[in-house]
Amino acid sequence: MSPVIKRGGDKFTLPSKYLLFILTILCTGLIAITFNTSVFNGSVNSVAATFVVPMQKGITTVSTYIKGVSDNLASIKALQDENAALRQKVDDLTNENTGLEQDKYELTKLRELYSLDNQYSDYKKIGARIIAKDAGNWYHSFVIDKGTDSGVVVDMNVIAGGGLVGRITDAGPDWAKVQTIIADNSSVSATVLSASENLIATGDLELYNEGQIAFSKLVDEADKVTVGDKVVTSNISDKYLPGILIGYISTIEEDSNNLTKSGRITPVVDFEYMDEVLVIMQLKKTGE
Repeated sequence: MSPVIKRGGDKFTLPSKYLLFILTILCTGLIAITFNTSVFNGSVNSVAATFVVPMQKGITTVSTYIKGVSDNLASIKALQDENAALRQKVDDLTNENTGLEQDKYELTKLRELYSLDNQYSDYKKIGARIIAKDAGNWYHSFVIDKGTDSGVVVDMNVIAGGGLVGRITDAGPDWAKVQTIIADNSSVSATVLSASENLIATGDLELYNEGQIAFSKLVDEADKVTVGDKVVTSNISDKYLPGILIGYISTIEEDSNNLTKSGRITPVVDFEYMDEVLVIMQLKKTGE
């Protein structure tokens, strides 16, 4: 049976074989379109698998790396800040410890001066700080921060560290210069306390580098003076008040004249390290 198609008032008859042919062509076209679409989708998927997916993986890897670097930088910055804070704390503690050590040192020196003040309580004294010294390690002369405005005058005796340092040789309104007993031109009339024998203690340019002073003109026929005996300023000294400790006999030698002895004295004062001294506020009276 053939399909009938009306056309106007007439009837149009389509043979069955043509209809079958048309339907076959139509199905074939649909199959081709479907196949081509599948191929296209496969191509797209293949392209995505080849390029897009690795790119996504790369982006993910880079993002992860950047995040890791950023986290590491943040950690490093935090550690640097913490390290800086710790360094500052160490500096603060170091400064605090230095201050405490300085306070302890000054307290020790003040105690020594206080003890010395009591030791020579018969004399009026004022404390002074050393503000300048000659070149070298040893204090053979130096300047203090007290002067004529404080009543300090030339030839006043200066003590520290348990004994005699020297005497004032020059003075201004707020300063004074001290020549110590280890200076090359220094000379002190002294007495060996245990034997009541007199001698002359003199500074020596070579010896003061060893912290020593020389003595001479010791008359000791009975050999009463021995190493370790205490030496003090004598009553016959023209510049120094009597009874101030100078030091201790360290060596004794017989002079070539066989009448006197000479040697060395180890001063009680450490002339390598001094910061503060006491000035005895009175002069030796002539004939005293």
